[in-house]
Amino acid sequence: MSGDVDVAVVGGGVIGVMTAHEILSRSPGTRLAVLERDAVGQGASRRSAGLHIPRGATPRVREMTEYSEDFYRRLRAADPSVPVTPLPMHVVAPASAAGPVRERYVRTAAPAPVRELDAPRVRLGPGEAAWRVAGCQYADVPALVQWLARKVRHRADVREAVAVTGVEPAPGAVRLRLGTGEVLTAGQVVLAPGPWTGGPAWRDLLAPLEVRVKRVVALHVAAAPAPGDGAVVLEEQDAFLLPLHERGHWLFSYTSRQWDVDPDAPPRGLTAGQLAEGRDLLRRYAPGLADRAVSGRVFCDAYSPDRVPLIQPVDGDGRVLFAGAANGSGYRLAPAVAAAAADRLAPARRPDPHRERSDR
Repeated sequence: MSGDVDVAVVGGGVIGVMTAHEILSRSPGTRLAVLERDAVGQGASRRSAGLHIPRGATPRVREMTEYSEDFYRRLRAADPSVPVTPLPMHVVAPASAAGPVRERYVRTAAPAPVRELDAPRVRLGPGEAAWRVAGCQYADVPALVQWLARKVRHRADVREAVAVTGVEPAPGAVRLRLGTGEVLTAGQVVLAPGPWTGGPAWRDLLAPLEVRVKRVVALHVAAAPAPGDGAVVLEEQDAFLLPLHERGHWLFSYTSRQWDVDPDAPPRGLTAGQLAEGRDLLRRYAPGLADRAVSGRVFCDAYSPDRVPLIQPVDGDGRVLFAGAANGSGYRLAPAVAAAAADRLAPARRPDPHRERSDR
């Protein structure tokens, strides 16, 4: 590489690589670099459940969900090798919550009440009801990031194990200091650090965004899903049970309330308290699975103050753009975040006129 690039994407997770893919799809001639301190797809993306739930707590998130759902549908239609798999899904909530369920889920989800769940391991509690929902799918997120990276590599400079140690906005460009001792000059920079929002190179730039990092916990349930098993979302508990057919076990994700954690700080494994909390909730809905939850995955993610992903400039000239804080839904909303990031880049980089803008 000669040195200067039009755009540098910092972060090789699902949002960073998706953004690079989106930019190059719109403007194939863009000189682009992806900088990742580890290997692409090996940070928070490696621990992602990869479940697409067709809902959103706000109109903006529902809009982003619909955009992303359509993107993944088209991606899979164009190339069936994409590691994205449609999945049946049910929602469990109080019977009195029929209105909120219809409001939260996107139009194409079409929640339909059912008398009983198709998932024999899950039972309804007193006063609860279930709805069948369309549009659910899940992905092997690390494999998806690698799939996207293969599309990007022949048109961009993808640098792995190259940390960014300094971000220095200057008139007309941004200087990126790299852990290799090099300096890369970019016309624009997209910061997509996932939960590493407190990284020394960009901590001061991102501080005004008030992003917080929260622990994310999911238990692995040592029981093989049946071929027709689908996802079950516990709406009020903000939890879900997901059959990982390719791995041969279930995953139970539930809400952790541990905030302001450091992605690089221990403990990194599952604690006794986390295991007990997850099992207690699992016993209410799938008692036959609770004692088989013996391991799991623990990491963290970045959350915005209003629970809507952030895509906005963080320097005075608008050359450094933050894209992230997807609130535990990085995979689900990555296509919409990437499209919005591409929209916010230099006006000279014209978007495809046939592509619907995600922020309309």
